[in-house]
Amino acid sequence: MTPNAPVAIPAALTAVAAPVEARLRSLLESEQARWIAIDADLEAPLEVLTRFVVDGGKRLRPAFCHWAFVGAGGDPDDSAIIDTGAAFELLHAFALVHDDVMDGSSTRRGEPTVHMSFESTHRSHDWNGESRRFGEGVAILVGDLAEVYADRLMSATPPDAFAIWNELKIELNIGQFLDVLGAARGDVDLETARRIVRYKSGKYTIERPLHVGAALAGQLAVLETTLSRYGEPLGEAFQLRDDILGTFGESERTGKPVGDDLREGKPTPMLAIAIDRATPSQRQILDRVGSIDLSLEEIRDVQSVFTETDALFEIEASISLLTKQAMAALDDAAITSEAFDALRDLAVYVGARDF
Repeated sequence: MTPNAPVAIPAALTAVAAPVEARLRSLLESEQARWIAIDADLEAPLEVLTRFVVDGGKRLRPAFCHWAFVGAGGDPDDSAIIDTGAAFELLHAFALVHDDVMDGSSTRRGEPTVHMSFESTHRSHDWNGESRRFGEGVAILVGDLAEVYADRLMSATPPDAFAIWNELKIELNIGQFLDVLGAARGDVDLETARRIVRYKSGKYTIERPLHVGAALAGQLAVLETTLSRYGEPLGEAFQLRDDILGTFGESERTGKPVGDDLREGKPTPMLAIAIDRATPSQRQILDRVGSIDLSLEEIRDVQSVFTETDALFEIEASISLLTKQAMAALDDAAITSEAFDALRDLAVYVGARDF
């Protein structure tokens, strides 16, 4: 179960967030001014993108990239690492906006999702066509725009850093397809669920940002293996925590309705374990996972099955073990002491966070 008291955000995260947010604001406000001068209607998508990127997010990906860069001897004030951090946040915005369309999510960070916001605008103005299609179409364009801006920020990076950047985008799409497919089929096994964890979120959130940071400092060949030994288990722990929050998290903290992942039928390792261990009566309860009309009472029933089968306990134990494995990998890492401390603090936060 998630902790009751909010988990403190480490300085290793907040120290990176401020310059990245300033860069994002500068870029997007400049783009707003440029395009509004051409057509005032272009204010809406750019303003929504700016608010989405600047006003929300934990900045984890920029943080992991930053501390790998600093750990490899990079200057923390180098504009290249700040631009790269901003690029990661824009890429994350692209992924989230598109993910919300695919999942049919109504809220994100406690606010209406981008597609729902534009759907509401269409409906309130009584425009031509279908409100849902308009909202989803504009959201896809907003997400695409975020990706283009991200690529622009990465265009001057060294070739090995840009190669990793492109690979992580492919991995993200591969993982997302497997996630969508698993939810549609409704069949989930532990091996497939862990593969989705690895490619949809784990590598993209931690391991690849670390690799990009090392590459920016010209030390990828030296640090790649060590950073993977840290990033792979921690990336899995990150997504496993996300899975718990998607089922048991408090909406006031997560910004999404309780049980949204259950309504979407997310093929998580926790669900796979519960299905494997469920009694016939428990399996009947789990068979409702993936139903968009899943009630709050049914969600509580599913939560009970996750607890009764020890699926929740096993995932919590896995998070603890994976976090320890990640931290142990730092013991022989050829990185600066400042980066060592920061990456340890980030590992603790990733494993225990409550939003």
